Parts: sequence; C-alpha cells; structure tokens
Amino acid sequence: MLSLGVATIPAIAQQAGTPAETQAPNAPDQQPAFTGQTRAPQPAQAVEIKQEVVAEGLPHLWAMEFLPDGRMLVTAKQGAMHIIGEDGKPGPEIANVPEVLADGQGGLLDVALAPDHETSGKIFFSFAEPRDDGNGTSVASARLVPDDQGGGSLEDVSVIFRQTPGYDGNKHFGSRLAFGPEGQLYVTVGERSDAEPRVQAQDLQSGLGKIFRISQTGEALPDNPFVGQENAQPEIWSLGHRNLQSATVDGQGRLWTVEHGPKGGDELNLPEPGKNYGWPEVTYGVEYSGAKVGDGVTQMADTEQPVYYWDPVIAPSGMAYYDADAIPEWKGAFLVGGLVSQGVVVLHMENDRVKFEERVNLDARIRDVKVGPDGAVYAVTEQRGGGNSTIVKLTKG
Repeated sequence: MLSLGVATIPAIAQQAGTPAETQAPNAPDQQPAFTGQTRAPQPAQAVEIKQEVVAEGLPHLWAMEFLPDGRMLVTAKQGAMHIIGEDGKPGPEIANVPEVLADGQGGLLDVALAPDHETSGKIFFSFAEPRDDGNGTSVASARLVPDDQGGGSLEDVSVIFRQTPGYDGNKHFGSRLAFGPEGQLYVTVGERSDAEPRVQAQDLQSGLGKIFRISQTGEALPDNPFVGQENAQPEIWSLGHRNLQSATVDGQGRLWTVEHGPKGGDELNLPEPGKNYGWPEVTYGVEYSGAKVGDGVTQMADTEQPVYYWDPVIAPSGMAYYDADAIPEWKGAFLVGGLVSQGVVVLHMENDRVKFEERVNLDARIRDVKVGPDGAVYAVTEQRGGGNSTIVKLTKG
C-alpha cells in the first residue's frame, strides 16, 4: 500500500493501575458486579505505535476486508463496494450490489470473505434492506469477480437471511458478520432503537436485538439453542442485545462481541447459546436524556453480566482478534474501533477477563478494524454525518 503520511504515537509511561478512561461516569451510582468489569488499568508501558495513512479521499466507508492478493475490499455506506488498489486508490464501483436503504444509520454494512473464498470467490455482506413493511438488516452472498480495471462485479447474488420483522425506522441495524471454525456464520443486528421495537430484544419470536447463527445458505443450524422451540426463531443464538457493531472470533473459535449500550453502557460479551444479555430490562448506563433505562436494574438472575463495560462509552464499531507477531505486545488482545473515543481500544485478556485496557488515539472516528496479512493493524476512519474516509495502518514504532 502507498504510504501517504507517517506519524508516531510515542510510548507513554503510565502509573500502574491508572485506567484508560478518566472522564466522570454517566451513571456514578451504578457499581460493577465484579472487580475489573470496568475501568481496567492501562499496561505499565504502552507500545509505541507508528501510524501511516495508506488510503485517503475514500467515500464514507463502513467495513473492509483483505482479499487474498493483499488488496482491500471495502463497503461504502451509500451502497457501493470498491477494491482499494496497491496505490491506495479505489477502483470503479463493483456492479450488481443490491439496493440498500442509505438513511440514518442504514446503508451497506459489513463484508466478509467466505472461508473458501480463494477457490470459490464467495463473499457475504450485510445491509439495510428496504421492504414492504419498512426495512431491516439482511445478509447476502455473492461471487466477487474482479476485472482488469480494478473493479468487477457480484455474480449469483442471493439474499440468504432477513432479520424479521421489518420496521420503518433508520437506526440500530447492527451489523457484523463473523465465521466460526466450522464455517458457521454469526450475524449481529440491532433492536431498532425506538421504545416500541426495542422491547422485542427479549422476544424469541422477533429477530430484533439478537445474534443469529446460520449456515452459509441461511438456514438455522440444527444445534442452535432454540431449534424446535415453539414461538422462537430457530436462527437465534443469543438475545437481549442492543446494537451490535463489533464482532470477531478468538483463537479458540469463540464469538466475542461489543455492543453499543445506552449512555454509559457499552458491553464486551462472550455470547453463549440461549443466554439472555438483558437489554432493555437490565443494563449499565442511562438513557441519553439522563433518565433510568426501565427500572435502572444492572443485575438480574436470569440475565448475563457483560465481561466488561464502558461508562462513558467508546461507541464501538469494528473488532479484530490479534494473533499476529508484528506487534507482540498485543498478541491475544481484542482491538475495537471507537467512534466516540476516536481511536483503537486494545483489550488485553486473561482468563476471559480484561486485564488491561490500552487506547491508541487516532483523532478520528474508527468504523472498522482489521489485522492485515503483514500483521499490521488497519483502521477505517469516518466523519460524523458522512464525508470521506481514510485507512490508517498501525505498526510497532
């Protein structure tokens, strides 16, 4: 990739035990359920990180994925896909992308390569789909057929899954796609934000506020937790989620997610089959008005506690598990894009808990994070309300 600019983020000596988050919480009376559930300390010494802009002047991007040849496949929120060439320039729009609802938080969302992409050319992508009953998050598969001009087309496009019911709104679509080790596809969505639909996050008949686990042709997998249960969508893996825009699979093949909470309630979870993660009945944080969410309950016997939460929020989008060697200090960590925190949040884990939280300030809203084939970390920036995106490469300084 062409380097358009280089800057170094110096290592900063930190006082042991000092948390990365220093602002006052939005819900100061709420207490974590266990030690280390929020405001984990920073590492005693942050790794020195060099940042390079490798692509700029791009349309408003939502997601990126590395192709086998090292080029980047990106989705633009307004509904286009592009391949970013080695010169950092986007190729022509890829043909045959379905119509998307590019309104509010809707648009063309995540993209992921099929596990057999090198031989099949297959990709999967999620998008806000206009429908007769409003709109909703849908997932499609297609073959990506590149051409000699840096563009290409999608062939054999098929919508394999639709979040139902639809809703006539423009918020909380999710959505991330992650493949498990047996080729199962996890699909994260939102609960559509408004007071009336968001309660359906607790309803197994509804696909709002859920994580789904499906085959690559869109069917519920036979060992899903609610298969055969009356009045339950069989594709559901877990319930009680708010707006999931971060998901990745760890070195053990387990799904991890970070979801947008209310004001002071972003959550890191290790979603387990059939478990209820509480929203909107149980949550940390408060409404954006400052009022309690429901009864203001943060713990309930039949709901799961988050592994970690942020108050105030980072506004998570994009997530990667770092298993490369280029930045050895980050080995085994989760990398989460922060829209409000304007950088990459590094979660160093121990026994499935956050041991340290580190923040790499990029002075930009981060929409997606990926680990490249070179072991570097690539972050996609965006501007609030649209505007151009850049792709920034992070390496050890």
